[in-house]
Amino acid sequence: MLLKEKLLAGQKIYGTMLRVVQNPAVCYIAKNSGLDFVMYDCEHTSYSMETLHNLFITGNALGLESFLRVPDLSKDYISRALDQGAHGVMVPMLETAEMAKDLVKYSKYQPIGGRGFAGGLAHDNYLLSGKHSQIMEDANKTIISIAQIETKLAVDNAEAIAATPGIDALLIGPNDLSLSLGIPGDLFNPIELEAIAHVGAACQKYKKAFGLHAGPKLLEKFIKDLTLIMMDSDIVVLTNGFKNIKETCQNLK
Repeated sequence: MLLKEKLLAGQKIYGTMLRVVQNPAVCYIAKNSGLDFVMYDCEHTSYSMETLHNLFITGNALGLESFLRVPDLSKDYISRALDQGAHGVMVPMLETAEMAKDLVKYSKYQPIGGRGFAGGLAHDNYLLSGKHSQIMEDANKTIISIAQIETKLAVDNAEAIAATPGIDALLIGPNDLSLSLGIPGDLFNPIELEAIAHVGAACQKYKKAFGLHAGPKLLEKFIKDLTLIMMDSDIVVLTNGFKNIKETCQNLK
């Protein structure tokens, strides 16, 4: 079952964010570990489109869906990422229904959006024989368009964003949200928790996936309502693993 189908059915999907690992072997490791997806971060990191292409097609061959946090709401970047095989795109700092409509326009084909068509690329496994109409229909059933909610304005507009046809999920970025709310880094402040809950209610009202990228303690507070669950990053996993190696070795008798 495609991840979008799971989300539409209210099922939970699990993944993490990749920021530094660029070897396609990471796709095997993530798949073997049971993850449903990985989110590559291009807002804060140095991934090239060529590197992403190799990661995407490896993941696709393994049944590991690849999502991409793009640098901004860019038609060119979103289109290229999807043509190279990404199954979902997330736009950071998405704040209004107008921005949500643009995300849909850039990420979905007609009649839902206005994405340009280029056949025979990674997104359709380099096939040259497919019908345009079928490829477009299949892509619209597959691609997940995610609005990342990271500001007070976005929280205030959560219902309008969630109500936008073609938006599949709203995902909270808790760190930037805390900055916008005037409580930098205080992720468990009642103001922050109330804002996250407000977005969750908007998702429930409009039947959109509710997502959060956080550590386990914050995820636990909303886990009953979350469906798009993203924890930590490759940097966190490697740091914790390396620390555990040293501590374990030091404690050997």
